[in-house]
Amino acid sequence: MGGVFAKCRLPRCFKNVLDRLSGKAKARKIYMVGLANAGKTSTLYKFKFHEATATVPTIGFNVETFKYNKILFTAWDFSGREQLRALWRYYFDNTIAVIFVVDSTSKVLLQEAAEVLHGLFQVEELHDVPFLVLLNKQDVENCMSVDELTDGLRLGSIVSHRWHVQPCSAHSGEGLYEGMDWLCRVVA
Repeated sequence: MGGVFAKCRLPRCFKNVLDRLSGKAKARKIYMVGLANAGKTSTLYKFKFHEATATVPTIGFNVETFKYNKILFTAWDFSGREQLRALWRYYFDNTIAVIFVVDSTSKVLLQEAAEVLHGLFQVEELHDVPFLVLLNKQDVENCMSVDELTDGLRLGSIVSHRWHVQPCSAHSGEGLYEGMDWLCRVVA
């Protein structure tokens, strides 16, 4: 093939429409962050493989592509280690949503999680980006309640962003898909 059409350049908006119609839609970038051991990688692999997967602590980041509700996502899963958080800012470009994962069993780290989350709300590159806050490990005995976590994260004071809190378990998948349904509605 090729010929005349090989050199034809379509305006970007027409190309995007044609790509969607042909099923070649560009993946949408989502940003998965949270403190270390919150369950970010387990959540990502549950979305990608639809089963619980053994993981090791992330050093740096993982990038995986998965499809959900006919939307192709590329998820950037970043290490939550304090020493590596400074690197997050270099990857904000073209992010359409943030998934912030919280460990519902760690009362000790709730204040730190709130500070990190509120820091992300202040990032200029993320000013119009919706936040899905996943309250992970809800299947673990003695985890904090949704109200306790929402209050501890001080989410009631956030009016600058669209956000949604979703209790979940990356292990069983419970709640994860309801959270992604919300995300798909707001980014569509």
